[in-house]
Amino acid sequence: MPFKAAFLAHAPDADPEKHRSVIDTGKYVLFVTVVSNQEQALAECRRLVADEGITSVLLCPGFTNREIAEIDEAVGAGCGVNVARGDPPGSRVAIQSMQEAGWWD
Repeated sequence: MPFKAAFLAHAPDADPEKHRSVIDTGKYVLFVTVVSNQEQALAECRRLVADEGITSVLLCPGFTNREIAEIDEAVGAGCGVNVARGDPPGSRVAIQSMQEAGWWD
């Protein structure tokens, strides 16, 4: 049985029904979904646990501590929740790039 994990990211124009992908190596299955809000993130995490049997979720740095706690509650004890965090210089570069892309327009 492969290890199944998910990566969730935020984008203001995301549609999780369209903006998703699956990478399957045979031993590792990674579900990638881009969401635009917390309600979509919660629904997608619940779906992935129930329908796909994931046991690990990795969240992009855009998730707040409160949102992370809500996701942890939603997936239950059988699924770990991790967050990708960068150092301040790296975060500044990412934020500048997002700003230039019109992320918050």
